[in-house]
Amino acid sequence: MTLSKIRLRELGIQIGQLPPGPNNAITDVPGVLVGQTTLIHDEPTAIRTGVTAIFPRPNLHEDGVFAGLFSFNGIGEMTGLPFIEETGILPSPVILTNTNQVGMAYDAVVRYGERKYGGFVFKLPVVAETYDGWLNDISTFPLSEKDVVAALESAHSGPVDEGNCGGGTGMICYEFKGGTGTASRQVEIFGQRYTVGALVQANHGERPHLMIAGVPVGRELGFDVVPSPWERPPETSSIVIVLATDAPLLPNLCKRLARRATVGLARTGGFGLATSGDLFLAFSTGNHILRRDGPLHLATIPAFSTDSLVIAVTEAIEEAILNALVAAETMTGLHGRIAYALPHAALVEVMQRYHQG
Repeated sequence: MTLSKIRLRELGIQIGQLPPGPNNAITDVPGVLVGQTTLIHDEPTAIRTGVTAIFPRPNLHEDGVFAGLFSFNGIGEMTGLPFIEETGILPSPVILTNTNQVGMAYDAVVRYGERKYGGFVFKLPVVAETYDGWLNDISTFPLSEKDVVAALESAHSGPVDEGNCGGGTGMICYEFKGGTGTASRQVEIFGQRYTVGALVQANHGERPHLMIAGVPVGRELGFDVVPSPWERPPETSSIVIVLATDAPLLPNLCKRLARRATVGLARTGGFGLATSGDLFLAFSTGNHILRRDGPLHLATIPAFSTDSLVIAVTEAIEEAILNALVAAETMTGLHGRIAYALPHAALVEVMQRYHQG
């Protein structure tokens, strides 16, 4: 699968020092699969929405993974959290979609598990949302169960589509067109190489706050070249961040990584403001939680040896958000509203000017 959208590094902009994986995507973590369904049409009304599905491993129904979560600011929704808090286990694939269709997606995952595997599978699924109602006629509830199933069934390894796709189709980020973004980093701990991957659904931020590699890009670009999609920013915004690693971690350390997602978000200009829904989930595929009776034989990186993972999380999230911005294309949606893409040439000019200075 070869994708043609521009990414941050193709503009000559590099984030951090750690090397990315071969696809610079969450799917660089072995076994992680991503599938997406995108709906874009104008009749009978403007629909700009979709579904993103993330499998930690292909056989999750019989081989579970540890997980941890962090609510940086809780004005949003992610289902399945009590189960994760209680057991430390991720109960299902992770679904990202729009605010109005969390319930539909939840039901779809439960039914999918019943039909495909039978038994008590995916009964308390994880479904998270951000609001795309500025560009998408969200009140028409355009997504259906078949769209969720299509995302689940299309989940694959390798490159991941970004920008105006999947659950991020209708999202806006730093008052530019936003959406889906991903990145990865590789680290070495005790002589073993591990991968950290991030996938974001970015629908947050005000333009003056946008930072790229420490450069105040949002302030420099202002609103002269590219106008804001609205007369004044809305009171609410959100970002959902999903982290994956093959480093063996117990649930408490997965939660530690989820908390550190705040650093990557902050480096791009995110603050977790009062009405923002900033929900972060991290899972580790480094142990096998088999669905059978008997003791588990587990491994874990020691708590005081996870600094390189924390740095990898920060860099991967920062670049995933920026990849969402760079890959996104200008979109006209509901009522003729326009969310303009981050202009590549202007971005490169600002970055070069600061680095030359």
